[in-house]
Amino acid sequence: MSSSPDVTADVVDPASVPFRVLTGGARMPAVGMGTFGSDRYSTAQVAEAVRGALEVGYRLIDCAAVYGNEPEIGRVFADAFADRVVERDDLFVMSKLWNDSHGAEGVATSVRRTLTDLGLEHLDGYFVHWPFPNHHPPAADPDARDPHARPYLHDEFMETWQAMERLVDEGLVRHIGTSNVTVPKLRLILRDARIRPSLNEMELHPCFQQPELFDLCVAEGVQPVGYSPLGSPSRPERDRTPGDHVDTEHPAVVAAAQAHGVHPALVCLKWAVQRGQVPIPFAVKRPQYVSNLQTVTTDPLTDAEMAALREADQGDRLIKGQVFLWPGSESWEDLWDLDGTITTGAAR
Repeated sequence: MSSSPDVTADVVDPASVPFRVLTGGARMPAVGMGTFGSDRYSTAQVAEAVRGALEVGYRLIDCAAVYGNEPEIGRVFADAFADRVVERDDLFVMSKLWNDSHGAEGVATSVRRTLTDLGLEHLDGYFVHWPFPNHHPPAADPDARDPHARPYLHDEFMETWQAMERLVDEGLVRHIGTSNVTVPKLRLILRDARIRPSLNEMELHPCFQQPELFDLCVAEGVQPVGYSPLGSPSRPERDRTPGDHVDTEHPAVVAAAQAHGVHPALVCLKWAVQRGQVPIPFAVKRPQYVSNLQTVTTDPLTDAEMAALREADQGDRLIKGQVFLWPGSESWEDLWDLDGTITTGAAR
């Protein structure tokens, strides 16, 4: 294990971290560590951050095959288990099926590769990363298009979902989830699934709260997991557009930060956990990921601050997903069913 000065002074007791109870009774930590290093951090930096996160008390790690770092994270897990930093049964590990692996064969192959890379016998959570079988290479230009891309086709998606259900039957995955879906898509999936999603990963931060989708998840017993919980300040340049709001500069966030004597980013995390979602922030600097964990165990926001933050919602989606558009689609808005109906324009 790597050493650092005063390695125990900043450790958080995992038992002090709030948790969620999933369908079936499993407990899931209410905050986790993301592993998307974007184009800013190397796989070694991400793996070292995960190593440090386990040391200081994180017990939820959010991975994905497309991040390209699961083998390195797997070596961190192996060391942590061997050194008794954490027991496997106390760790909640999630990963995601990438868009080039939809369908029965792709699901079966992909999950086994992820399990091998992570050195695990099962995953606690496994998501369909995007509901489109639209593939693009890492760091693709926003205008890039997969010529074989298609809009959401429910029957096709359910073939993939049925393969996800079989992973539960086989004991390879404990809980399956959706990601980047919309209200109408999730309603169809809930209607037709044999094993309903336990989790839904979605963009969630004070300036983008997705109240209709969030409330649907809560009503249906689907735990919301929030990515970009700080407003994604390190997101790739391809995901930046003029006019994007900065959550940590919103007056309600700044006011709460001043009242509690913390960085505005920590207010975003307090808000997320108190609202009921599971945020998965990513950081490579130990003081940052320690603070992210500590802040959800102490000094909660007041009811008045939570009410003010509820009014911070700008409907400001930051991760627009342009690269997942199909030939003939008009704009990134086609991905998100803004009028409440699924956009199924035929690819040309």
